Amino acid sequence: MPSRCAPRRRSVADAQLPSEEELQEALDRIGVADILLNALTATASIGFRRVTAEARDLGQARLAIEAMRALEPVLREGGVEDAVVRDLEQARANLQLAYASAVTGESATPPADEPSAETDAS
Repeated sequence: MPSRCAPRRRSVADAQLPSEEELQEALDRIGVADILLNALTATASIGFRRVTAEARDLGQARLAIEAMRALEPVLREGGVEDAVVRDLEQARANLQLAYASAVTGESATPPADEPSAETDAS
């Protein structure tokens, strides 16, 4: 028997889904610039993750950089505040630096089966 003191928890099945009209109203309030800003924020986050040693995928990081670069002027022309676009540009610049560092670090690390120059000099 359930406790009379504990509040009844609502299940997912009890949750009321929005009506079609409510969904239409929500879509009417959202602008394309809002969606692009959210997408570019996520793109930057994923790009930064792809330059880490744990999740390195430099092709994906490069794609993130290029996507951000391509959409920055579109956002500016679309009326997004300059400060917001500047923040995205700064995030892209930081990602480019991290990418360059990852590329340099990757090329500077010899494969495991090749000795480094330091061990050859010994």
